[in-house]
Amino acid sequence: MNKQIDVVVVTYKDRLARFGFEYLEYFFKQYGVKIEVIYGEETKDAHQELVEDLLAIVTSFAGKLYGMRSHKKKRLGIKTSE
Repeated sequence: MNKQIDVVVVTYKDRLARFGFEYLEYFFKQYGVKIEVIYGEETKDAHQELVEDLLAIVTSFAGKLYGMRSHKKKRLGIKTSE
């Protein structure tokens, strides 16, 4: 926002965002920032993209769920195997 960055360089799109890359690209463009992706991605059909997006969402929610369980155990004083 302060015009300190001209270009954001990422190896793959999913390193910046699992989904919604286009929204970030649009946001950055509003401030004159370009996103450069070093390695393009292979073309995917709509079904493959949908499956990958759903897997990313499920993975995210599973991580949050396990994190909540871990915090609950810590509050109860239950030791977890780490």
